[in-house]
Amino acid sequence: MVVHSRKYKCAECTKCCRSDFELTRHMQSHSREKVFECAVCEKRFKTARNLVVHSRSHSGEKRYKCDKCDMAFSVSGGLKRHMKVHTGDRPYKCQACDKAFSHCGALYDHMRVHTGDRPYSCQVCHKAFRLSGALNRHMRVHTGDKPFKCQMCDKAFTQSGKLNNHLLVHVGDKPYMCLLCDTNFSNLGNLQSHTRRLHSNGRPYLCTFCGKTFKTNADLKSHETVHTGRKPYLCTHCSERYRCSHQLKSHLLRSHNEGTWLVCQICQKKFVSAGNLKQHVRRCKGVKPYVCSECLKRFCEARELERHYLIHSLIKQFRCFVCGEDFRRRSMVVKHFFMCHQC
Repeated sequence: MVVHSRKYKCAECTKCCRSDFELTRHMQSHSREKVFECAVCEKRFKTARNLVVHSRSHSGEKRYKCDKCDMAFSVSGGLKRHMKVHTGDRPYKCQACDKAFSHCGALYDHMRVHTGDRPYSCQVCHKAFRLSGALNRHMRVHTGDKPFKCQMCDKAFTQSGKLNNHLLVHVGDKPYMCLLCDTNFSNLGNLQSHTRRLHSNGRPYLCTFCGKTFKTNADLKSHETVHTGRKPYLCTHCSERYRCSHQLKSHLLRSHNEGTWLVCQICQKKFVSAGNLKQHVRRCKGVKPYVCSECLKRFCEARELERHYLIHSLIKQFRCFVCGEDFRRRSMVVKHFFMCHQC
């Protein structure tokens, strides 16, 4: 057994090192100072080794290759974790549920699902996240950074998954078909969203401010900003704030000439978002792809069909937050509240 000299002993953690150089390098792990700066993105690191590893993210170098598949990694630890995919080894088991994981870090992150711990908080809108990666992706909402660019058009995205879904638009592949109306979609998420909005009567998401119910949590969150006044989307040019990302995008185009207008080739009208342009083109061409399954009436937009379905289904989308009774109109739930619950 090799015993290192106590001459090179760390005063912080009592670790012994083989040489003065090794001790100096070790002491950097205790220091908060980050002296090594990346020449590409100016990110700073405590040690030269961490900087070298980070630089591979810019160069694309992945020297650690899996001998079972085509995957490659920039650090050896990534390869070691990946190899457990092939061996099926999942030694780290959650004590609260039946899930198991290939490495302890994944289990540690998973435990926050049970504890509710969200240690990573956005400094702009104070939204909290379980994972640091989720916070990093969220920050692109505020910074406007879209690093994942489509090589076939000018669109860019905040996440690689969104880019992959977008690429299906160019190849024309729409493998997910709605069994109720035969509409095809390029990804499962769009099909599920379509089914909830147009073919489901469920509205499980309740606004605690006014009692209105929604089909999706995203719709509820967007609606709640009307009551809270929260404006998380900040313009970096003039400090104006907005409730929705598309409002910020419109402001940047109109006030600061930042971004690209989307122009209708039929009437030359300009639009901020591709979705609005697509809806407009359908109106110009008279295309009405959304058909009511009850009376066969056709509509240009999905939301028009969704509103129309209320006639047939008698959906009561406004709920009293005191007793849970449902109503078709907001005025009815307000009247009910004052008659039954107001002292």
